[in-house]
Amino acid sequence: MKILVLISNVPDTTTKIRFTGDNTAFDAAGVQWIINPWDELALTRAMELNEAGGIDKITVANVGAKTTEPTLRKALAVGADDAIRIDAEAKDAFFVAKQLAEIAADYDIILAGIEASDYNGSAVGGMLAEILDFNSVSAVSGLNIENGGLIVNREIDGGSQVLTIGTPVVCVVQKGIAKEPRIPAMRGIMMARKKPLVVKEPVDAHERTSFEEFELPPAKAACKMIDEENAKELITLLHEEAKVL
Repeated sequence: MKILVLISNVPDTTTKIRFTGDNTAFDAAGVQWIINPWDELALTRAMELNEAGGIDKITVANVGAKTTEPTLRKALAVGADDAIRIDAEAKDAFFVAKQLAEIAADYDIILAGIEASDYNGSAVGGMLAEILDFNSVSAVSGLNIENGGLIVNREIDGGSQVLTIGTPVVCVVQKGIAKEPRIPAMRGIMMARKKPLVVKEPVDAHERTSFEEFELPPAKAACKMIDEENAKELITLLHEEAKVL
């Protein structure tokens, strides 16, 4: 059984976001890039399944320029066997899913984070499953292999579900799929340098969306401190300024 983990290359969540070109493009200067946190948890669960036995190979893949390779190398250092980079700018969810579909058909289990921490689109996993005509499960918080089949836990409104599903399948995973992401050990970092990272040319596909302009959220108002004995002033401010009463 082979697992493909989709890896998004995203800015560190502490990065101060800036835009250039009259707010029409993201400014990548000085940005620290990391594995998307949900994808990192997906990779951790793939490693746990591998350690339990029955997994032949774990591959990580992304769509991106050469600058995304350090992120793939980190995933290799965590323990993935090999990596694939499709040499194209990740323009939108459909474009990315179309590119990944060219390599994903050979895998039994495809793990995708529920969203990327930059654009929060939550679309690539579902689109990929549709393009490949694979089974798909969203909101996956647990994944186990039993008797050659998959037992999937997923969150729903008011509770949870336990499903049995066959492969091939795309699992869109969320918090709970693994407790903590794995930190690469020095041995893993050294081994990652020798693991294969294959670069593939993109297929012809047209993006369905484009960005016209970015806008930063308004600055937060100054914090007002109210004396704990002055409930009347607090109520007045909530009513007249905050307008929540």
